[in-house]
Amino acid sequence: MNSSSSGKRLEGFFTGKGFYIVLFLCAAVIGVSAWMMAAGNETMAEDVSSVNSSRLENRRVETVIVTPQVETRASMAQTEPETEAEAPALVEEPAAGAEAPAPEPAEELVPAAAAVYAWPVEGELERSYSVQTLDYDVTLRDWRTHDGVDILAALGETVHAAHAGTVESVTEDDLYGTVVTVDHGDGTKTVYANLAATPAVSAGDWVEPGSVIGSVGTTALCEIGQGTHLHFAVTADGRSVDPMNYLP
Repeated sequence: MNSSSSGKRLEGFFTGKGFYIVLFLCAAVIGVSAWMMAAGNETMAEDVSSVNSSRLENRRVETVIVTPQVETRASMAQTEPETEAEAPALVEEPAAGAEAPAPEPAEELVPAAAAVYAWPVEGELERSYSVQTLDYDVTLRDWRTHDGVDILAALGETVHAAHAGTVESVTEDDLYGTVVTVDHGDGTKTVYANLAATPAVSAGDWVEPGSVIGSVGTTALCEIGQGTHLHFAVTADGRSVDPMNYLP
């Protein structure tokens, strides 16, 4: 009795509206469940992908190695200048309005004074030194130069050395007769002419001022027309000079 009534109820349920309602609700539940599962899977996939991407990004950041730039000695040598430029010299300029120091006067060159010689004989000048102008020669009766001074002296009067030196030569000249030349070692030489035939010195002798050279003679044929005298001449570095520049 109970089983048959239960069967009829079930048959009525499946054939009635209630069955379709239940079936719809079941389908709806299944659909909602499926949609939720699908949505959950997508969310989970997105979460997983975001997590994975963040991990990958973190790994990339962690694996980046920054190598510091180290300057080698070679690069430093290339960048350093080879030589340092010298600083320009500082030139001090006088302040405005300041007077510049006056230049020191140049030292005046004064020629050395000629050595003072002693007179070879005592007497007056009969004829002076003249090489720039012509002088009248009473013996030859013409105008010519005269390279010495003629000092009047008595025949046979003693002739002395005017300055210390070595007798360079004793000669017999065709015009000036017996001639003695003394070299003083400083570029100057003294010449004693118209001496007596036999002088008192020989070549190589050393004489002091006042030493006897010889005596006044008459051997100078070019001056025989004058009074007895000593022809006295001086040369400096081979050139004739005025004896009066040396005699006191």
